[in-house]
Amino acid sequence: MDFQSIKTKCVHAGTLAEVPSQGTNSPIYTSTSYSYLDRGEVVYPRYFNIPNAEAVAAKIAALENTRAGLVLSSGMAAISSTLLAMLKTGDHALFQKGLYGGTFNMVSRELERFGISHTIVSENNPETFEKEIRSGTRLVYIETPSNPLLSITDIAAIVHIARKHNLISVIDNTFASPVNQNPADLGIDIVLHSATKYLGGHHDICAGAVAGPSELIERIKHMAVSLGGSLNAQTCYLLERSMKTLFVRVEAQNSNAGRLARWLCEQPGIGKVNYPGLERHPGHETAKKQMKGFGGMLSFELAKADPIQFQKKLKLIRPSVSLGGVDTIICSSVLTSHRHLTAEERKKEGITEQLLRLSVGIEDVNDLMEDLGQALG
Repeated sequence: MDFQSIKTKCVHAGTLAEVPSQGTNSPIYTSTSYSYLDRGEVVYPRYFNIPNAEAVAAKIAALENTRAGLVLSSGMAAISSTLLAMLKTGDHALFQKGLYGGTFNMVSRELERFGISHTIVSENNPETFEKEIRSGTRLVYIETPSNPLLSITDIAAIVHIARKHNLISVIDNTFASPVNQNPADLGIDIVLHSATKYLGGHHDICAGAVAGPSELIERIKHMAVSLGGSLNAQTCYLLERSMKTLFVRVEAQNSNAGRLARWLCEQPGIGKVNYPGLERHPGHETAKKQMKGFGGMLSFELAKADPIQFQKKLKLIRPSVSLGGVDTIICSSVLTSHRHLTAEERKKEGITEQLLRLSVGIEDVNDLMEDLGQALG
C-alpha cells in the first residue's frame, strides 16, 4: 500500500512483517550468513541487502518520494560513496559555498587524488553556478539549509541549470529533514542525509542515507559495496524505529527554533542570528517556496562574550557535537564541524570564533530561553 501522508509514512513505510508472533515492530535479523542455493542472489550485510537494511532504505525512499534508497554507516559514507560513484578521472564537479566541514575536507583534499577536479562557487546564486560549468562538468552539489550559517540555495534554479547542462544534481538534505523539504519533488536527482541527525534523532546511532532513482542508487550501491560502509542490523532497526517519530519531533523542533530565533534577535548580547524563518534572512523568500518548515537548526554570533565561557555557563543546553536530537545542544563550529578547515578557509566561509550553532530539541522553549538568558548574564 502506498501512503500519501508523511505522518503515516514515518510510522508504517518499510516495516517488516513479523510472521511467527505477528508483532507490530520489524524483527531484527542478526545473521551475517545466509543461504544462497536456489535464492538468485547472495545476501550479506556488506551488500546492503539484509532485511533490516532494506526496510530502512524503503522508509527513506518513501519519505523522500524517490524510487529507491540506501542506508550506510555514516553521512560521510553516503557522501563519499555518491561522489565516487558519479564521478571519474577527468570529471569536474561544482559545489556550493558553505559546505559541511566533512564534505569540504573530502572535496578539497581527496578528490584531486582521483583525478577529479572541482570548483566551490563564490556565491550560491544560479548565475554563479552556471558560469563555472566546464566541458567536463558532470555533477552539481548543494546543501540547503547549509551548515552552520543556514544559507539557502534555490533548489529549483539549480535543477534547471543541471538539466540544461545534463548534470547530475545532488543535495545534502540533513538540516531540513524529509519533513521540511523534499528535493526530489523539485527535480533533484540524489538526496543525501546524515541519518545520525534528524532521522535518528536521539544522539545514539551513526548512519547515512541516500535516496534517488533506482539506476543511480544501484551505481552508488556498487561503489559502497567496495568501500564497505554498511550498517549492522541492530542499528538499522534503531534507525527505522526512530523514524517513526520523525514528524512529531521535527514539528516540535521547528516551533521551538522559530521562537528562539526571534527571541535571540532581541537580546543585547547577541549579534547576527542565522535562521531561514526570520524575515530578515536573505534566503527567507526562497526558503518559503521550497520548505514546509524552517527547521530546528540556527546559529548566532555572540557580540562580546567569550564563546567557551558562555557554553560553560549553560545549565540545560549541553555543549556537544552533532545535531538533530530531542535534546538541545550547542557547539562552536570552529572547534567541531569545521575544525579541519584552516583559519583562512573558515574566514572565507564566514565562520567566526564568535559563531555558535544551536540544535534545538523538543524541551519547553521557555526553559531554553531562560538557560540562554542566564548564560548571557
